[in-house]
Amino acid sequence: MKKPTPNPPETTVPADANTTSPYVSADIRKLHKAADRALDFYLKPSAAIMSAPYTPNQMFLANPKADTESLLANACESLASASVMLGDFAALLEGTHRKTILGIAQVVMLGELAVNRALDNVEPAV
Repeated sequence: MKKPTPNPPETTVPADANTTSPYVSADIRKLHKAADRALDFYLKPSAAIMSAPYTPNQMFLANPKADTESLLANACESLASASVMLGDFAALLEGTHRKTILGIAQVVMLGELAVNRALDNVEPAV
């Protein structure tokens, strides 16, 4: 049976060529080293960045003395407001953008339901 495509031509590699290394000339080695340095500079995080612990921004900070019930009530109100704003915004849109906003509104509404349930489970502070 005849093959639809012929075999590729056989090539011979000179005996003095180094087939294990991609660096054939000094120019390619220099280019590869420069590319490695550039990639390390832009993509490799420094040890100082990775070793520093995360500290939240102090500009907007929830009062550490606030009780759980107050925090949950505030979160519930914020989520309810966000849900209303998203619904109003979705009324102005059409097509896929409207569906996206309505999907986000649904996720916010589910978060509001979860916070409401947690608020129901919290015993009131005396």
